[in-house]
Amino acid sequence: MKALVDRADFPLLANNPNLHYLDSAATSQKPKAVLDAMRYYYEHDNANPHRGAYDLSARATERYHLARERIARFVGVADTACLIFVRGTTEALNLVASTWGYANIHEGDEIVVTAMEHHANFVPWQQLAIQQKATLKIAKITADGAIDLDDLKTQITAKTRLVCFSHVSNAIGTIHPVKAIVAMAKAVGAVTVCDGAQAAPHLPLNIDSLGTDFYAFSGHKMLGPMGCGCLMGRRALLETMPPYQTGGDMIAVVNDDRSTWNVLPHKFEAGTPNVADAVGLAAACDYLDAIGLDKVRAHEKALIAYAIEKLSPISGVTLYGPKDLEQRSGVVSFTLAGIHPHDIATILDQNGVCVRAGHHCAQPLMRRMRVPATARASVFVYSTRADIEALVKGVKRVIEVFG
Repeated sequence: MKALVDRADFPLLANNPNLHYLDSAATSQKPKAVLDAMRYYYEHDNANPHRGAYDLSARATERYHLARERIARFVGVADTACLIFVRGTTEALNLVASTWGYANIHEGDEIVVTAMEHHANFVPWQQLAIQQKATLKIAKITADGAIDLDDLKTQITAKTRLVCFSHVSNAIGTIHPVKAIVAMAKAVGAVTVCDGAQAAPHLPLNIDSLGTDFYAFSGHKMLGPMGCGCLMGRRALLETMPPYQTGGDMIAVVNDDRSTWNVLPHKFEAGTPNVADAVGLAAACDYLDAIGLDKVRAHEKALIAYAIEKLSPISGVTLYGPKDLEQRSGVVSFTLAGIHPHDIATILDQNGVCVRAGHHCAQPLMRRMRVPATARASVFVYSTRADIEALVKGVKRVIEVFG
């Protein structure tokens, strides 16, 4: 199976023709179209937006505005002012915890998370619960690596104020039923926060239709630059929340004794904005749309099916995550009996295969799977069957090395 795209579109892959990059869940490689868009901005339109009464600044402002509109359209957000630019999913989730959370979570309230979460969607709520003397409740996972919806339903009570969950697990690739979880939370009037970092690059997405109150994603996992991502928030909540940071551009009026805040989205975007990276992320949306997210999904399912088929018969290999490919994204996490995942990754690297090894910032999940870590291979639009074959060959080599 060939890549969905011309690998020559990706300078890093073109410059490293023997590399088998299987760590796209950590960060994706960047196509030339994204790099060119960012370079063009800096070479032709670079100025501080919103603040200059001259044509160049107006052009920078327009590029920033158009980038927001393009990204909102890609992820299915109609009210573009409710799409807030942040550095990534982690900052987006911390923004919600620090603003909505500290204003609305009080002693005796309950926050529900799942055992599946990346630390970015676990630790902020854990710390919020500690500071506000609220109760943090953790929903279980099933034997095949999905959120236990029956347990989640029992965890959500009349005291639940916040339900936080991922759209797709970064560690084992499970795709979660967002609308069903939102319905459980809404039944008791709880606010929902969804970590979409692993969904936005891989699944056809319409955030508005999901019904979440907050949805976060990162640009660098979807062919865009590092240091740029988005938080979608429901307008009624964003308008009542205090700002995350204060300073330039997020204010309306500054008096000696008080200040008032700018309108959305500027209220949450203090300081000079990251225009070039927003432009780059918009170009990434163009690139993915030209392929079609349905094709991205089909390509990844085929590669994951092939990886599971080839890895499963190998003695000592244990695979994690749902067996049903409809319930998993382009991730294969595995262990080899008696061999630490770090050693697996090191030997694979000697054969030009890049995989992630560790707890994947999901230690609560690893404890429940009763492993300290896994090796994780993840695919994207530029991945091929040859990459999977190199992975399988490398795993067999690991077994040879360790006897």
